[in-house]
Amino acid sequence: MKNKLSLFGALCLSLPVCANAAESLVSTAPDGAKVYFISPANGETLTNPVLVKVGLNGMGVAPAGVDKPNTGHHHLLINAVELPAMDQPLPATDQIKHFGAGQTETELTLPPGTHKLQLLLGNQFHVPHDKPVLSESITITVK
Repeated sequence: MKNKLSLFGALCLSLPVCANAAESLVSTAPDGAKVYFISPANGETLTNPVLVKVGLNGMGVAPAGVDKPNTGHHHLLINAVELPAMDQPLPATDQIKHFGAGQTETELTLPPGTHKLQLLLGNQFHVPHDKPVLSESITITVK
């Protein structure tokens, strides 16, 4: 279901006849909504696998495809050079890990070195909220 919603969102946003439907893909985040890392901590040195735990204040977590007000699901940006488009469904890439089932933790295997991590909440269609719910980026080192 997640892939169908992402595909629908991507197709709809690319077609002029879907301009009004594209607006329906966008959700508004409540004031004060915040996504953050529980672990790892900024500057931490770790070994694989890296356990990533995330938190959310001011909103609830719901899986992709579930339409509930004031909810979303996490996306982990890994070594992203720039932020993704904030008005389109987030693609699933090596640099954008989807937590589409509503997960709040994962294990990553990263190559040795320094890595930048950041969180971005997406709605049921994987589209960031209007007024994106975006964490500060953290830097970790993997031995």
